[in-house]
Amino acid sequence: MDSEPVAAAGAINRGLVEYTHWIYGLHALSVLIGLVSAHTVVGLFLCSPPSIIAVIMNYARRSETHGTWLESHFRWQIRTFWYAWLWVILTSLVSIPMMLVLIGFVFLLIGLGLTGLWVIYRIVRGWLALREGRPMPLPPV
Repeated sequence: MDSEPVAAAGAINRGLVEYTHWIYGLHALSVLIGLVSAHTVVGLFLCSPPSIIAVIMNYARRSETHGTWLESHFRWQIRTFWYAWLWVILTSLVSIPMMLVLIGFVFLLIGLGLTGLWVIYRIVRGWLALREGRPMPLPPV
């Protein structure tokens, strides 16, 4: 394991690292509730109190992470939330007109399912990187 992220972790307020773990935990709780209930994973990720609280927590302390490796995690978490909204809206816009011929229901279920899997992937990948003290990769410019 690279020693640079571990050294950088020492320079960061440990409470902020734990705070970031809590955010991943709240998002994971929403996903878990979606998996064990009659709701969709992505639906609960976007609309349940744990995820909404997590996003508010992201924005509340985002400025404290500027210039640290935790900034990439906050950006990762925030983008996961808003891109999930984007994929749900786009899936719905395409599916609703197609529901007249019934294929829209199938398209909607597939779209929501794939978005749910993408959300799970983002939470797991981000939380594992945080646990290891690694930043998340920057998106291409």
